[in-house]
Amino acid sequence: FQGESILYGFFKFIIRCKLNVIKIKLQYMHQLQSAELAELKRAKRLLENPNLAIKITNYIGVPIEKAMKLLPAKAHTMISKAAREALLKALEYSMKTIIDKQKIRTSKRINTLLTTITGGIGGAFGLAAIPIELPVSTMLILKSIAEIAKSEGHDINTIETKLNCLEVFALGGNSKKDDASDNSYWVMRAVLAKEISNAAKYISQKGVAKETAPAIIKLVNKLVARYSVIITEEVAAKAVPIVGAVSGAGINIIFMDHFQKMAEGHFIIKRLEKKYGEAEVKEAYGEV
Repeated sequence: FQGESILYGFFKFIIRCKLNVIKIKLQYMHQLQSAELAELKRAKRLLENPNLAIKITNYIGVPIEKAMKLLPAKAHTMISKAAREALLKALEYSMKTIIDKQKIRTSKRINTLLTTITGGIGGAFGLAAIPIELPVSTMLILKSIAEIAKSEGHDINTIETKLNCLEVFALGGNSKKDDASDNSYWVMRAVLAKEISNAAKYISQKGVAKETAPAIIKLVNKLVARYSVIITEEVAAKAVPIVGAVSGAGINIIFMDHFQKMAEGHFIIKRLEKKYGEAEVKEAYGEV
């Protein structure tokens, strides 16, 4: 019996050692590597420090708060309505379109150029051009966002990624309070999570994004609440007397750049989440 006891103890020791090795390997597998942590740090910098208001102020030479006062009372209602229509069209377009394999750089350059042109139109015709300009510029921004998603290894023809692209329109701080928060990105993700999940289920079942469906309405309402604020800043900047067609084009470039940076940060994180899970990436995000 003594020999059996020794043998049992030996095998128990070997098994324990192997389990410890496996545990160490699993822990190592779920830790972001140094290069990935650097990417995550860059993503955090892009998402939490957009400095959009500062860039606009520097460009037009007038504080954005002062420019906002130049807008007529009806402007906010008009902008909100136009933003809703633009996002609905963008959603419908994305769900019906199979995006081709264009080169990233070429697509990004062309989208920026076309957005610049629409900005020139908006700068020349002012508030009256919003219902025409906004759907076009929104679509161009969405295309650029989709190309960035593709560059980060995401399949841009899946419902999940298409909705993640639309999610970008709600990202980015629009106030000093937002910009100062290290959690604003995750807060917005949490706000949109349920609506995106319900919209994805509806679209996968029905095959289309019907704008009257409750799941679609709720998602678009959440997106409009944020997107319209950003668009209001854009329109306000163009309302400054010194801003014309040329400066309006420049303002559109600033906004295109803003959403491209939000998209880059967002899809870096989504890529890392596929490998490590949301909880692991979120924890590392708070530490970098």
